[in-house]
Amino acid sequence: MLFIDIGVNLTNNRFNDDRDDVLAKAESVGVSTQIITGTSPEESEAAFKLTEHYPSLFSTAGCHPHDAKNFKTGDLSRLKHLLEQDKVVAVGECGLDFNRNFSPQDVQINVFKQQLELACEVQKPLFIHERDAGDTMVHLLQEYSEHLPDAVIHCFTGSRENLEQYIEMGLYIGITGWICDERRGIELANMVDLIPDNRLMLETDAPYLTPRDLTKVQKSELKGNRNEPFLLPQVAQKVAQCRRQPLEELADNCYNNAVRFFNLPMTQL
Repeated sequence: MLFIDIGVNLTNNRFNDDRDDVLAKAESVGVSTQIITGTSPEESEAAFKLTEHYPSLFSTAGCHPHDAKNFKTGDLSRLKHLLEQDKVVAVGECGLDFNRNFSPQDVQINVFKQQLELACEVQKPLFIHERDAGDTMVHLLQEYSEHLPDAVIHCFTGSRENLEQYIEMGLYIGITGWICDERRGIELANMVDLIPDNRLMLETDAPYLTPRDLTKVQKSELKGNRNEPFLLPQVAQKVAQCRRQPLEELADNCYNNAVRFFNLPMTQL
């Protein structure tokens, strides 16, 4: 089985000392490709630089809602320049976070709208962050729907109502190790079977969201509690179990969805 991790924060400094080992360990369990998340113009540039050194890596370019308050004149041009590169495959991580509000909501909306317009212009898919902002998110996506490319709600953790809205709108849904959390992932586990086979993708969001259902052996392979892409099959196994679906079937569907969504060159995989 092969897997594509659609969301890895590989530019995070927790990977600085052993990035090659992290990639090798992931490839050893079938994680053949990773999409490195760009969360700001600076991080997006760093993510792209990584893709130049590793054939199995691709990246996104965007501004996370937490960083929206720092988005300045000229940053949109920086993102657009990155998106002209073949290995930069999506606009994002962008979106809205009304849970933590590290940036004012009006600023988040303004910066997100700029990136929606950018996605419409360059016609590369959207990698979206949404927390406690479902209604506003739906409204904005509908506002740009005429020219909007494909979009994925990364690390979905919302309500059943929001999930059904996103599915109805034709969005893709990214599932992380959140679903493996017996404390807060139960609702997601109970509704992940609502996602159509052709709209589901998998991600670790490493180094965050380490699955809580690891074996002792898996835990012993971790550096502290740092999540890593080699744990993506663990997420896949949980999702398959919740969907009452054979793991190989789920893995194939998610792999093919990611290739199609990000327009990945199969010859490089």
